[in-house]
Amino acid sequence: MSLSAVLLAAATPSPSPSPSGTAVTVPTLQDAQESATNAASWVEQNWSTWLAIGLRVLLIVVIAAVLRMTVRRAITKLIDRMNRTVESVDGTALGGLLVNAERRRQRSQAIGSVLRSVASFVILGTAALMVLATFEINLAPLLASAGVAGVAIGFGARNLVTDFLSGVFMILEDQYGVGDQIDAGVASGEVIEVGLRVTKLRGDNGEIWYVRNGEVKRIGNLSQGWATAGVDVTVKASENLDRVKATLDAVTERMSKEEPWNELLWGPIEVLGLDSVLIDSMVVRLSARTMPGKSVSVERELRWRVKRAFDEANIRIVGGATADPVEDAADPTESVAAPSVYSNADSPQVAATSPIASQRPSGRQL
Repeated sequence: MSLSAVLLAAATPSPSPSPSGTAVTVPTLQDAQESATNAASWVEQNWSTWLAIGLRVLLIVVIAAVLRMTVRRAITKLIDRMNRTVESVDGTALGGLLVNAERRRQRSQAIGSVLRSVASFVILGTAALMVLATFEINLAPLLASAGVAGVAIGFGARNLVTDFLSGVFMILEDQYGVGDQIDAGVASGEVIEVGLRVTKLRGDNGEIWYVRNGEVKRIGNLSQGWATAGVDVTVKASENLDRVKATLDAVTERMSKEEPWNELLWGPIEVLGLDSVLIDSMVVRLSARTMPGKSVSVERELRWRVKRAFDEANIRIVGGATADPVEDAADPTESVAAPSVYSNADSPQVAATSPIASQRPSGRQL
């Protein structure tokens, strides 16, 4: 007997009685050999296809990773170069009009973060679609579903998309930054944080405003370029204008030469002349160009100096229409009539005006 026949006989189990009376078919060694042969044949026929798909997927992943790293590094270098270009003009006249270092750093980080996120999304999304196409998956239903889902999400989160896009353009256009004093319409104050969706402002009373970027329709930046300080001085109409102007010129010239006001003032303080003339007063206006955000300080110091100079020159400052001099108050009893004698019931005048009582006879005369 051959070895294969012995092995086949050993592998064949002896039949056992079944409760139901039917025999259970057990795969034989020959069936297992046939299955293994078919599997090996199928793997041998398709291994080249699998290898090609795997290599293609690996190549797509490697290219996407290298491209993403290269693009992100290029964006970082571009942002750093922009910062160095701005820092090179800090000592020039143009540097005084530019934003501070903190604002440049914050703005560059925001722009770099947005650009890197967009680049990563585009590169990785394209790589994922290419991998799915390598496995011969039909992308048409997937793209159609993604389009419908995108439209639905766009309608549901349109405010969020509006805030995000407004924040991106706000940062790219450098409308404002950290430390700027702005008027956003819905709120005003100092910018303490700038985000892609929300801007945080600190108001004059210390409150913090959270302003959505999509809700801002106009921006008034009070910290870029220069500011204007204006002071109105109201004096009596009888004052000598030449004397008033000479006093103001002396005050403004002295203030422009003293520290720290000579650094805060970006131009001479000008006496513009009469702003208005009333019956008993007139208004003289002063104006000066100052460093951004320092106009209020300059105005307060200028008012202080003008008041002291006018007091020394005996020039009276009035607040609008002057009041008439106060006269001695009249005696309140002057308008009250003297008491009448008729008010006393026992006075002779009352007795004279009393009716005469009728006299009755005391007895009958016979």
